[in-house]
Amino acid sequence: MLLDTASLYFRAYFGVPESVRAPDGTPVNAVRGLLEFIDRLVKDHHPDDLIACMDADWRPQWRVDLIPSYKAHRVAQETPAGPDEEEVPDTLSPQVPVIEAVLDALGIARVGVEGYEADDVIGSFTTHATGPVDIVTGDRDLYQLVDDARGVRVLYPLKGVGTLQLTDEAVLREKYGVGGAGYADLALLRGDPSDGLPGVPGIGEKTAAKLLAEFGDLAGIMAAIDRPAARLTPTQRKRLHESRPYLAVAPKVVGVARDVPLPPVDPALPRAPRDPAALDALAQRWGLGGSLTRLLSTLHP
Repeated sequence: MLLDTASLYFRAYFGVPESVRAPDGTPVNAVRGLLEFIDRLVKDHHPDDLIACMDADWRPQWRVDLIPSYKAHRVAQETPAGPDEEEVPDTLSPQVPVIEAVLDALGIARVGVEGYEADDVIGSFTTHATGPVDIVTGDRDLYQLVDDARGVRVLYPLKGVGTLQLTDEAVLREKYGVGGAGYADLALLRGDPSDGLPGVPGIGEKTAAKLLAEFGDLAGIMAAIDRPAARLTPTQRKRLHESRPYLAVAPKVVGVARDVPLPPVDPALPRAPRDPAALDALAQRWGLGGSLTRLLSTLHP
């Protein structure tokens, strides 16, 4: 089981009231909410291995170099020497180091790789996996990894993590008209304002799905532009032609990396806390209460 950790703690932050606070009054709603999420996921799905995948760089420069608008509207402050600072709620940012410290003390594997997003870490672990993989994320971009033949599916939270959409290729085909392999092409044609991806003007989700059904993949669509007999409307042909510069680079931006240099890691669910003293201190300092107690009893029955 691979966790898109930032996606989940954002959901926890907005789903758990900010009145959930540490003894000193600091909000810990994202921390406690994430612990509750992990507890429920382990109880319901019984993974053998669990890795919390992190955004070491939420907006990698190599993606920005290809499409400068990539996530540009979410930049709070530019940092010339390193990753730009992402715009996040004031009371969430201080909770992220606490989340990291608690995961480390528990012994839950936590992996981020410099220059890459959590999506890329997830894509690389998925590529190397020798058995089934469940990816837990609220980010539809990771649908591109769904692969029935390899047992890779996305658990997409609909309400908390108690109600999950178990996304396999049948679900994707029903909702989007493509399987996992076609989802990235659909996404880049459609575009995504939340990620600063313009897409092709006039081509929405349904039209993109029809084009992919007709021509197979993005390469097939691009080849069709130059074939007068290909079934494209004049407007589609014109807009696709005008979008060639974007479509030449978008696959690398939208596609998750599969070759991230992953560090050695023990992904097994911890049978006991890695650092009990540190975990106890964190529990006291941040008032983690029943959220941590329940997770501990689930991990160490």
